[in-house]
Amino acid sequence: MSARPEQTLVVIPTYNEAESLPGVVDRVLAALPTIAVLVVDDASPDGTGDIADALAARHPGVSVLHRTAKEGLGPAYIAGFDWGVAHGFEWLVEMDADGSHRPEQLPDLLVQAGPHRLVLGSRWVPGGAIVNWPWHRSVLSRSASVYSRVLLGLPQRDVTAGFRVLPAAAPRELDLAGAESHGYCFQIDVLRRAVAAGYEIVEMPITFVERGLGRSKMDLGIILEAMCRVTLWGMERLDPRPRRTLR
Repeated sequence: MSARPEQTLVVIPTYNEAESLPGVVDRVLAALPTIAVLVVDDASPDGTGDIADALAARHPGVSVLHRTAKEGLGPAYIAGFDWGVAHGFEWLVEMDADGSHRPEQLPDLLVQAGPHRLVLGSRWVPGGAIVNWPWHRSVLSRSASVYSRVLLGLPQRDVTAGFRVLPAAAPRELDLAGAESHGYCFQIDVLRRAVAAGYEIVEMPITFVERGLGRSKMDLGIILEAMCRVTLWGMERLDPRPRRTLR
């Protein structure tokens, strides 16, 4: 089984992505003209929301969800998933707004989609690649994956991968409404929940391209949140006695 583009919603969270967003949306629609796109903008001060509105006015398949404040990647995706489920889509796609995920590879991910299956666009499996990343970013990403895999018992190679395809039932089946992880740790959270729920995890090789426009949102706070939550999740896994948890 595969995901049909006309039944699929690409959710693109944005915060200050005025430079990169138009090109990403145009490339998505060029790769899959019948697919739908939802831009979830967290009140970007650089006018990204207005640009998204202009794209929606030009492309019938593009919609915009305006949020009132910057709340992080996790809440933005959850809001986008809820919108997609409410509008009857059968498949949900996670994609960054900065161009690092190549829309031209989205058809390959959709072919692998299926019920009770999470498809990951992976940088660290054979055939995966990174373009234009400085060495320290590569080390950080690989280290985060290894740390999370060991503590959480995850066999997947790229646990922080952000280019994904999920069935529309996943937010409910994985209780994503209860997820409190806000930054990129949200990706690890979704994966661990999917593994625990018995989802089949398929890693497809992708080429990840460092952004050419705008600024990365990765900062020390996001890194510390991920380390703290993964450590606590790992402790809970090794010692399941009741304690105050970070969901």
